[in-house]
Amino acid sequence: MTLFITFEGPDGSGKTTQARRLAEYLQARGLPILLTREPGGTEISEQIRQVILSTRNQAMRNEAEVLLFSAARAQIVAELIRPALAAGKIVVCDRYSDSTLAYQGYGLGLDLDALRAITQFATGGLVPDLTFYIDVPAEVGLTRRQRGKTNRLDQKDVEYHTRVRNGYLELAKAEPRRWVVIDGTASVEEVQGQIRARMMSELGGRGL
Repeated sequence: MTLFITFEGPDGSGKTTQARRLAEYLQARGLPILLTREPGGTEISEQIRQVILSTRNQAMRNEAEVLLFSAARAQIVAELIRPALAAGKIVVCDRYSDSTLAYQGYGLGLDLDALRAITQFATGGLVPDLTFYIDVPAEVGLTRRQRGKTNRLDQKDVEYHTRVRNGYLELAKAEPRRWVVIDGTASVEEVQGQIRARMMSELGGRGL
């Protein structure tokens, strides 16, 4: 039985580290794993990622941003994610379509119904089985991000990132069976422990 797991969270939440650690943990248990990320994961999607995140592209329209993210998503779903699921792998993806609703919907104020329609077209309706949301206040996430290399989205103000976080919490509240909300201000080990416990419960429930 296959499983599609996604990680979501504000910038600086630590979700990338947590996704990698979970994938390594599951792989060590002998499970077939694909770890990938959005936007990216394929040659075409990685090229699109560079355009979206480049700090040189400050003039990018919000609508263009949505369509670029969706183009990268369409490519990775068709080229990587669906084939991996068909091959019986557990897919762990660092960000997926919920990011579009949080960042471009709640963050930028674009129409959520339109974004859902675009996402449906791009993904063919592929929805994660389980989504781990690593929650941190916007100020915490931005402080963490500023310690390293920042991208175009990192440069937006704290009010934008607060809207994104609140959007994520709304999405999680609307689908409590799919979303697992975890306090990202805890230590890396504590966060990973909670993720592994929930993951093993999910696997046990599915007979994996």
